[in-house]
Amino acid sequence: MTFSLPDPTDARKSRHSRRCFMRSTVFAAVATLALALPAATFAAGGGADPQRIEPVGRPAAPADPNFAQAKAMIEAKNFTGAIPLLQQVVQSNPRNADAYNLLGFATRASGNPAGSLQYYQQALAIDTRHLGANEYLGEAYLMLDRLPEAEQMLARLDSLCVFGCAEYRMLKAAIANYKQGKKPTM
Repeated sequence: MTFSLPDPTDARKSRHSRRCFMRSTVFAAVATLALALPAATFAAGGGADPQRIEPVGRPAAPADPNFAQAKAMIEAKNFTGAIPLLQQVVQSNPRNADAYNLLGFATRASGNPAGSLQYYQQALAIDTRHLGANEYLGEAYLMLDRLPEAEQMLARLDSLCVFGCAEYRMLKAAIANYKQGKKPTM
């Protein structure tokens, strides 16, 4: 009877083919899931509605006529007229970060950047990831000649906006302009 040891290259070939098979199986499963999930989401009524895209992590706020009217007034540059409406909104809904953010903007645009800080800070206390409040607070700091704080807000936006966002780009441009002697006016 002849006894021979198994050829070690056979075992390596066998392990290699098993690894290749496992890798291809895992890859196929992941690819199938990646293709199937968007289709299933869309079929279930998901997908973006271009008329109503809500920020991630923030539930849709019920429509408040004062909020809508204040937004229209801000768009018409009637900042002082928007302030009492927004104060009513935050009084009735003290967890409305968007209303605090707009209240800060209207206050700052009315010529009171120091008074706007409390509203931006309140918006950020409610939602630390509120991009608009982070940007506007940075701009208010620039109006008050507080460049280090504005740069902190830019760093925060940089961490929140993984692939960049308009708020980051706008604050970055405002800081660059400030460093060239052009202070924000609103």
